[in-house]
Amino acid sequence: MPRRTATMLASTLILIALLCAGVFIKVPYAEMSPGPTVNTLGDHDGEPVLQITGHKTYPATGNLNMTTVRVTSADYNMNLVEAVYGWLAHDNKVVPHDTLYPDGKTEEQSTQENAEEFSQSQESAKVAALEELDIPVQSWVIVSTVLKDSPAEGKLHAGDVIKAVDGTTVKAYDDVAKLVTKHKPGEKVVFTIVPAKAQAAAEKEHKTATETEDITLTTKKSDDEGESRAIVGISAGTDHTFPFTIDIKLADVGGPSAGLMFALGIVDKLTPGNLTGGKFVAGTGTIDDAGKVGPIGGIEMKTVGAREKGAQYFLTPADNCADAAKDTPKGLTLVKVNTIDDAMSALKDISSGKTADLTECTTK
Repeated sequence: MPRRTATMLASTLILIALLCAGVFIKVPYAEMSPGPTVNTLGDHDGEPVLQITGHKTYPATGNLNMTTVRVTSADYNMNLVEAVYGWLAHDNKVVPHDTLYPDGKTEEQSTQENAEEFSQSQESAKVAALEELDIPVQSWVIVSTVLKDSPAEGKLHAGDVIKAVDGTTVKAYDDVAKLVTKHKPGEKVVFTIVPAKAQAAAEKEHKTATETEDITLTTKKSDDEGESRAIVGISAGTDHTFPFTIDIKLADVGGPSAGLMFALGIVDKLTPGNLTGGKFVAGTGTIDDAGKVGPIGGIEMKTVGAREKGAQYFLTPADNCADAAKDTPKGLTLVKVNTIDDAMSALKDISSGKTADLTECTTK
């Protein structure tokens, strides 16, 4: 056999061996890729994404698309060949498995956590949208969770409204921890609450619950490291009573990153005219009750997915701007936003054609 032929054959066999080995070698990585985008002003699976009853709504055209990221499942074992292909692919991103599933989190746990975050983001989107329109929303500080084997177990329940702690009125959910930690472990603390059942009954009749109870708990020392502090074993949160019904119908989506786009869609539906002027706008970002926009993960995947769908403008959380601007899809303008007010101003410029006034993302 000629030497050249033998060399080529040997090289081919080595390459095949390496590829075979790569298929069987598992690596601790996961993959992210562009996911579907959904127009919050339109329909999904045959029904409107935003359904508002009890208040006048207006037709809205154009696009205010929320964006998503696809990720490999928690139990997916990526091999070396797939990892290398993902690293080389422009529209995919390979990341350490623990980035998506920290602390050995299972697929079920991740799905549950994402569902809870998605639900909370919907509530915050509704509040931010109505606040933007000066429509009053009633808010309550509630018991979100009660830890097992804690002083609060059996005495406080999820959904109880916390009116006061030791007689001091509670105005925000973080007031609860501040008031409890004024005590030393082993001291008593008094919660004034409206029981969850009484609150639910009052809301059903569109009334304000007046029935309160005083619950006395004995604090205990926290289990975490650091300075000793008193706890009762609950987490506090915020619940809301809306003046009319806003339903967000979107299955198989999780996480908090659609908050901004839901809020803008609600505003558009509740006001005459079109926020986008008929333009195709997509975006992402968490939102809190006050309308502040927060960063999200997978920004590069979301901009790619939006542009592939036809987006011209992308509303980008300020903290994601630098990363997004490093590889902006051609034809897509990245608009920097810190708050829902920023987003509303940007949409006004886009709809009127004053795009020179937009605050665009930069790599700095």
